[in-house]
Amino acid sequence: MVAARITVNGEEAPIAPSAPHTTVLDFLRERGLTGTKEGCAEGECGACSVLVARPGVNKPTDWVAVNACLVPVAALDGQEIVTSEGLATAGAPGTPPALHPVQEEMAVRGGSQCGYCTPGFVCSMAAEYYRPDRCAHADADAGTDAEHGPNGFDLHALSGNLCRCTGYRPIRDAAFAVGTPTDEDPLAQRREQAPPAPVATEYAQDDSVFLRKGTLAETLRLLRERPDAVVVAGSTDWGVEVNIRSRRAGCVVAVDRLPELRELRVASDSIEIGAALTLTEIERRLDGEVPLLAELFPQFASRLIRNGATLGGNLGTGSPIGDSPPALLALDASVVLADADGEREVPLSDYFTGYRQSVRRPGELIRAVRVPLPLSPVVAFHKIAKRRFDDISSVAVAFALDVEGGIVRKARIGLGGVAATPIRALATEAALEGRPWTAETVEAVAPVLRDEGTPMSDHRASAAYRSAMLGQSLLKLYARTTEAVSS
Repeated sequence: MVAARITVNGEEAPIAPSAPHTTVLDFLRERGLTGTKEGCAEGECGACSVLVARPGVNKPTDWVAVNACLVPVAALDGQEIVTSEGLATAGAPGTPPALHPVQEEMAVRGGSQCGYCTPGFVCSMAAEYYRPDRCAHADADAGTDAEHGPNGFDLHALSGNLCRCTGYRPIRDAAFAVGTPTDEDPLAQRREQAPPAPVATEYAQDDSVFLRKGTLAETLRLLRERPDAVVVAGSTDWGVEVNIRSRRAGCVVAVDRLPELRELRVASDSIEIGAALTLTEIERRLDGEVPLLAELFPQFASRLIRNGATLGGNLGTGSPIGDSPPALLALDASVVLADADGEREVPLSDYFTGYRQSVRRPGELIRAVRVPLPLSPVVAFHKIAKRRFDDISSVAVAFALDVEGGIVRKARIGLGGVAATPIRALATEAALEGRPWTAETVEAVAPVLRDEGTPMSDHRASAAYRSAMLGQSLLKLYARTTEAVSS
């Protein structure tokens, strides 16, 4: 087995002697790359953002920004990253490096005050700077709205970065001022070559080991031998457990680069989404083909989190407040579970059995999520939270309705945050089906939706508020559909 190594700013570095649970953030800082900062240790502030070379959607390689505080450095064995220090280009001997265009704009437009958050902003901005879609659609005459600049820059790329002192206007100005990469830009040129291929990893220190196998079959055999192993993909959940709750595992198994878990297939009767595709990859590959998921993605945490988070991970945790289960329940999705003996398909409505519990057996993995076709045309995803973006749901409601001839022929409604598991609003679905899609029907059925689940009171919301939001969400859906028809 080749010694675990990582390429940082163009230079290879051994991962040893770091412990298997050591984060990329700590690994970098131990080597003097202190631009990468820890602000929250749970993926909310973005001060730790770095760029990782990943398989691209429109080019062989995409530069993807991720939270270095969450990812174990062993997970990047054989991979290639760039930090804020690596963005600048070397000058002539005896002269300082030339600032990267993103760094230059942040400086001249006053985008940095204390500077603590600045390297993270710079890395997130650089990922957007190199996004091929942005470069293709940049138009200096297009004008500027609140969230998109004339250069095609999407401010949502910075939704996972927080600043406490500078204020966001100069940061926004810097984002909207950057141009397009030149042909001589080394990181732009790097996009034309394939990213590093996944490597098999066996990295052990003391009593813990980090493992990555090359195939799904090997991984499933390993999980049969090590049913105690913690399975990780983007580590957006496990990383928080390690940092905030000081959890450790004797064996961690990575599945994020398994080719069998990274396929997206569209057939005549279903769409199959690999469990290890990141939410950003799914969003860009589907490109709006599943409208309900297109509504979900911008409300799911931040771009930094979506660059690592997966559907397999979100379903695997079994959290009752995960954002994807309500949408997938409304889509009538199923999960494909695999173990060393084979596969089985389970409707998502039968998957959850209790708080953070499911029918998934020891040694089983979620290989894919399967969404049946055709899709219902009337859809919506409503997320009620304290913040507009990058927050945990108090209540999440997903709708998928077939309305033909003014009659609700089929209704699927997924709920999160109102029970010990994500649930279908079965009583509400039954009350809607076969009735006219009118204000009178909606007014009559809204109380049924308010009574779904067993909501509780906690620091995010009271039980009464959660129930009220359920009923209100149906009224909101109807109002939106009638506005669409009238316009």
